[in-house]
Amino acid sequence: MRFLIILLLVLTGQVHAAEPELLEPDKAFQFAARLARADAIEVRYQIAPGYYMYRDKFRFSVEPAAAGLGPPRLPPGKVKNDQFFGDVEVYRDEVRILLPLQADGTATAVVLTAISQGCADVGVCYVPQEQKAELRFAAFSPAGGGPFVGPVPAPGAASPFIDVPGAKPRGEDALIAELFRGGFWLLVASFFGFGLLLSFTPCVLPMVPVLSGIVAGRGHHLTKTHGFLLSAAYVLGMAITYALAGVAAGLSGAMLSAALQNPWVLGAFAAVFVLLALAMFGFYELQLPVALQTRLAEATNRLHGGHFAGVFSMGVLSALILGPCMAAPLAGALLYISQSRDVVLGGTALFAMALGMGAPLLAVGASAGALLPKAGPWMETVKRFFGVLMLAVAIYIVSPLIPLVVQMLAWATLLIVTAIYLHALDPLPHGAHGFQRFSKGVGVIALVAGVAFLVGALAGSRDILQPLSGLRVGQPAPQSAPIAFQRVNNLPELDGAIQAAAGKPVMLDFYADWCVSCKEMERYTFSDAAVQARLQHVVKLQADVTAGNGEHMALLKRFRLFGPPGIVFFDRAGREIQGLRVIGFQSAEKFAAVLDHALAFQ
Repeated sequence: MRFLIILLLVLTGQVHAAEPELLEPDKAFQFAARLARADAIEVRYQIAPGYYMYRDKFRFSVEPAAAGLGPPRLPPGKVKNDQFFGDVEVYRDEVRILLPLQADGTATAVVLTAISQGCADVGVCYVPQEQKAELRFAAFSPAGGGPFVGPVPAPGAASPFIDVPGAKPRGEDALIAELFRGGFWLLVASFFGFGLLLSFTPCVLPMVPVLSGIVAGRGHHLTKTHGFLLSAAYVLGMAITYALAGVAAGLSGAMLSAALQNPWVLGAFAAVFVLLALAMFGFYELQLPVALQTRLAEATNRLHGGHFAGVFSMGVLSALILGPCMAAPLAGALLYISQSRDVVLGGTALFAMALGMGAPLLAVGASAGALLPKAGPWMETVKRFFGVLMLAVAIYIVSPLIPLVVQMLAWATLLIVTAIYLHALDPLPHGAHGFQRFSKGVGVIALVAGVAFLVGALAGSRDILQPLSGLRVGQPAPQSAPIAFQRVNNLPELDGAIQAAAGKPVMLDFYADWCVSCKEMERYTFSDAAVQARLQHVVKLQADVTAGNGEHMALLKRFRLFGPPGIVFFDRAGREIQGLRVIGFQSAEKFAAVLDHALAFQ
């Protein structure tokens, strides 16, 4: 993923072979404001040499609600030929903007919020910056106006950050945020490409059996075209949901999908998949009263029979329940929306990313329409196969809520029962045809895997990927000691833990029980011997945001994160090392290199 991001930035001229050190935003664009008159605010930006600001990127608002601002009086800028936007107006050196102020005379002060964006001549653009200034009427003089006042730190603002020399490329979320300075179609194509990469991660793969089951439910009425249209309805529901939920997250600072990751919602959604699986197996008429059977059958037929509204709705639910993963492209887009309030561009990028994530699903639907049997006993076999897949999705959904031993027993039960129905224990009849042999082979594999899960769970193993790791003879199973994190539940606890670090680097890990990528980091990255050796020299803090309460949201908001996983590093003075943020899953080798940078910084 990092390689693709850097490649795209190189193609757009935003990454250079030898990137110079850049100023921090508040040094490159020094903001101040004053009461120029009783009815006007003057805003001043002092712009460092080699930097410029866009004339059309300024946004202003004022508090309290009783006050108001008129249209800003922007001086003319210098025309710059931008390689992506053509001729645009920019400011250099200094710009002063006059804002008409309407105040009722009762307020003792007003708080001005200013949003701006600037770039460096070397080709690197900053994300939009939001700054506030408190202007008190008591300091205003009718003769000369009030003094210029600098920005005030926002409550819960992040620690001052530093760039680490030699730590380039910067964090992936920052690199992706720079893509928003590129051309519109380049941005759309880039995020579509990111979506394609994400489609092969655990965030999207669980949607494959869901869509396959929906398509298979059409039965012998299905055509290749109809299968593709069903897939398109599903993907469109997913894409629109990602775009709208992403815009809402960017504006509110909280992910809707994260709010839905609670036991009641996950349990209900898993129950839906169990019911749909039972419908695939044809159990309704055997176990349910006629009235309820009729209603469920009608609901199932509406969904599986190809009604596009039902499939669209399943795409919406799947996006919210099955895919609450945080990845660098998503983080970059949300960061852009939150700071610029440009919901059109940010939402378009998210929609393109979701379409990229759904592209393989379109292929699944179209191929299912071409390959599924159209009639006969094969269709019943295929429907039962997808019923098993839906039960597997149900187990996957509730996995964050149940202990590992229960997960292993659930997988063992599903695999062993499936194997029995595939006649894994029955001898092949004389003259068995190819499909019967293939079915028995699959059944034997399922039986072996199910028995491995069962034996491993009963023997004390707690590893889904290596269920028999506890049965090694002659030596104990190699167990990587789990990382001992110090939990921080709110901002005061975090600040206290950083102050108590006693001159050591600090790592803050954002985690949630429902976060798939967090589990991957635990299993594949934190368990690595090289990573653990480096972590011995780092104070390890962890914010468990599973509950998603107000204190957890404040922690995420301080660091402009929208959900886990996210890892933030602090130097020995307690300042965030901005260039070393980790968003999403990162391999042990890359994470060890990040730790080397954090440990090397003095």
